[in-house]
Amino acid sequence: MAKGKAKGGKGKLLQVGKVKEVYATEDKGVLEFVFTDKISVFDKVIPSLVPDKGETLCRTSAFWFEKAKDLGVRSHFIKLVGGNRMRVKRVDIIRDYNKINTKTKNYLIPLEAICRYFLAGSLHDRVKKGKVRVEDLGFSPGHAPRYGERLPEPHFEVTTKLESVDRKIAVEEALRIAGLVKEEFEDLRKAVLKVDDLIAKEVEKRGLLHADGKKEFAFDDDRNLMLIDTFGTADEDRFWDKVAWDEKGECIELSKEFVRKYYRGIGYVDRLEAARTAAKEEPPIPGLEPDFIKQVRTVYIDLFERITGQHFKKA
Repeated sequence: MAKGKAKGGKGKLLQVGKVKEVYATEDKGVLEFVFTDKISVFDKVIPSLVPDKGETLCRTSAFWFEKAKDLGVRSHFIKLVGGNRMRVKRVDIIRDYNKINTKTKNYLIPLEAICRYFLAGSLHDRVKKGKVRVEDLGFSPGHAPRYGERLPEPHFEVTTKLESVDRKIAVEEALRIAGLVKEEFEDLRKAVLKVDDLIAKEVEKRGLLHADGKKEFAFDDDRNLMLIDTFGTADEDRFWDKVAWDEKGECIELSKEFVRKYYRGIGYVDRLEAARTAAKEEPPIPGLEPDFIKQVRTVYIDLFERITGQHFKKA
């Protein structure tokens, strides 16, 4: 927890996350999120900044919160107050699972909800390693999995949110640590599918495929479910060029996966996973070269424009 006032008229700095800073405001029930230009992959903050990244994420998030509102999906979003700043409803963050139950209100649900529509990323890795069977994804037994192919049905799963490294968990554990009953967990799953259906239809208008994404939720003061944090952005979701996929089956990465692919390519991810498996000290993540940073900035700006249909001009 940091002390003191923030620059630019924001209130007291309450928390510094991997890529966001959280400030108090004059209203104790409202927080201000500041989206920095930091970038994080594999639970590591890269020691490099990507200019304008924070603003593209903030404005993309606001775009989707407004769309979700039109769907009748509650969220914590209140308003934008700058290019990389937004006001949101404040909820409690309870790190001790034993202090959460089915009566608790106004708290962050300590889960990340992930839904995948194509075979890609870590799901593809797990299939290759035999950790996930093709039958579990809706394919016929004996099906030969191919990177980038559309899944027969959405693949929904949850991970922890407040632990040092996210871990995939079964429904039973999710219910226990998050203070949910089965009906509430199902409501959460349905909300993800509803919002993702909106995302898929909206971005296809501008030549994108929505391959997968993650979302976070909280309960408000009346224990109504609401979307929180950010979603539908280059950081939380995977987007591909639709024409390239339709015509060639090519998966052109137009999100943070572009950066993840870089770290896989230089062997860093293999070293990191080996250290985690052996419970050894994790290798520090190297920074990005200046020319690659320029490429990453272009990825973020281009995706903002294709998702929202807006021209990026720094606010």
